[in-house]
Amino acid sequence: MLDGLRDFAKSWPGKILGAFLLVGVAGFGINNVIVDLGSNTVARVGDEEITSQEFLRAYQNQVNAFAQQMGSVPTASQAEAMGIPTSVILGLSQGAALDTLASQFALGVSDAKLAQLLRQDPSFHGTLGNFDPALFSQVLQSAGWTEAEYFEARADEARREQLTTALFADVDMPEVAAGLINDYATATRTIDYLILSETGIETPASPTEEELAAYLSEHQAEYRTVESRSVKLLDLSLASLAATKDISEDAIAAEYEATKASLTTPERRTIEQVSLATPELQAQFEAGLAAGTDFDTLVAEAGLTPSNLGTLTEGEITDSRLATAAFGLPEGGFAIIEGIGGQRAVHVDAIEEAREPTLAEARDEIVQRLTLAEARTEISDILDQIEELRAAFQPIEQIAERFGLPVYEAEVTAGGSELSVLPNLGPEDYQRVSQAIFAAEQDRLIPSIPLSGNAHLWFDLEQVEPARDQTLDEVRAEVEAAIMEERVNEALAARGEDIVARLEAGEALSDIGLEMSVFPQLSAPFTRFGSEDGLIDGTVASAAFAGGPGHAGAVLSESGEHVVFQVVDTTEAGEPLDDATLASLDAETRAGLTAEFVAAVRDDAGLRINQQALNQLLVQNYGQ
Repeated sequence: MLDGLRDFAKSWPGKILGAFLLVGVAGFGINNVIVDLGSNTVARVGDEEITSQEFLRAYQNQVNAFAQQMGSVPTASQAEAMGIPTSVILGLSQGAALDTLASQFALGVSDAKLAQLLRQDPSFHGTLGNFDPALFSQVLQSAGWTEAEYFEARADEARREQLTTALFADVDMPEVAAGLINDYATATRTIDYLILSETGIETPASPTEEELAAYLSEHQAEYRTVESRSVKLLDLSLASLAATKDISEDAIAAEYEATKASLTTPERRTIEQVSLATPELQAQFEAGLAAGTDFDTLVAEAGLTPSNLGTLTEGEITDSRLATAAFGLPEGGFAIIEGIGGQRAVHVDAIEEAREPTLAEARDEIVQRLTLAEARTEISDILDQIEELRAAFQPIEQIAERFGLPVYEAEVTAGGSELSVLPNLGPEDYQRVSQAIFAAEQDRLIPSIPLSGNAHLWFDLEQVEPARDQTLDEVRAEVEAAIMEERVNEALAARGEDIVARLEAGEALSDIGLEMSVFPQLSAPFTRFGSEDGLIDGTVASAAFAGGPGHAGAVLSESGEHVVFQVVDTTEAGEPLDDATLASLDAETRAGLTAEFVAAVRDDAGLRINQQALNQLLVQNYGQ
């Protein structure tokens, strides 16, 4: 019978029937059969695809950069509000647009060129500044790249560079534009100015109850609390379990005796080297070596600066010739060996002898090793026991007491930064744990959260504090301070406008300052961007450049100070822009033209975004 079915399936009627069945099954709930074809593609520019893997790598880089600045990892919805997904897609689409054009021109990159790019990449340079294959593999592995993916990415970059270099390498900023920028950037102003303070105005009246209530009503969003959740947390990891172990002194001493040979600190040497790039230098150092002249004297006579390679063990030196020479020298000695660019002099500046640590010195390391070993043998069994107790709705505190583990309490908000109370939880896991906390329901069984390194985290949701508008009694002091600050600023601004009117009427700033017991200050000449000493910031400078000599104004500086000024001197553009500045402007010009060109190529090829796949990808990896 099965043979008959197989024969029928191979026939045309069988294939047609199979197609109808496939469509029918897909329509009854197995929607991934058809509609998810191509779901690995997040966007497409012409014929070039942007895959989910490419998007996630670029997205993670931007999220990491944001987290370093702000201290927390944004959720998918927060990242969307900040425009991170759109920014990533646009960035990747620019590369895809150039790839499309490179394919049309049949551009390629030779293996020799890729090898050269690899050798020049500083990310893979070892101690001596040369390409290190072991470091190359390590960096790729930590970044989640294969060698094929790396070389493909470098080839794409090289083809794009060929295009942009061929089109824009010789493009410079027009001389007229450079002249206008020079006039704009190098002209200066000098001002007399004084800074107004609260002592020069009457103290504003305190707000009434009605004013406080009205202000709070208008600014309620600023005084709204965020939702928080009170939780008790229990983590099981090798570190947390090891901390519960007590190791006897006899066991520590026995482990020391058994392993002290392996605890010996290897010999380390501080090594310097200089390149002997010319025959004269080689002859000078060879003669000095033969005459017994010390290395420092020879370096000083030659006017050279040695490169310090660091304090290294012999095994840490990847260059075998250097390792053999350096570890065959006495302290202070030097030798001449071959290098990549010619001969070099290698000097041993200091030697740290190999030594065996005492029991007291090695104690902490031994205790850590023994406790981790015990924890490693028990953690799987304890994990099973905790899971069984949780399935029986056992509270966190009782489970923790049973196994001697600590319980941590926290008021967690959506950002998850409060989870820093857990010493064994890394910041990269805060967002995932906080998402689980905010998805949990009280009085429901809450599953464990698996973490890296065979670690798990459990929590009990104690209380949910919803976001709410605070009452006036709760924020009275803050509201009153905000109103008083506004009134002080209004009074100072009005005072500044009054002083400006008097200056425009012909009064001197010094006389007005004397009347106020405030002494005007004379600034150093500054440009539109402010003064070099930082006393005049960009906001004050911009206001000063609104007029010539005698121009007066009042402005709130970037630091929040009310500044009243009068221009006393102006100078036109100074010396022409230096070569470094011109080179920078030329580079900016090329970058701008390149960006416009790439955008035009992308628009011509057409950018199509698979919004459903993009949203699904973000939710699966970063939550709502």
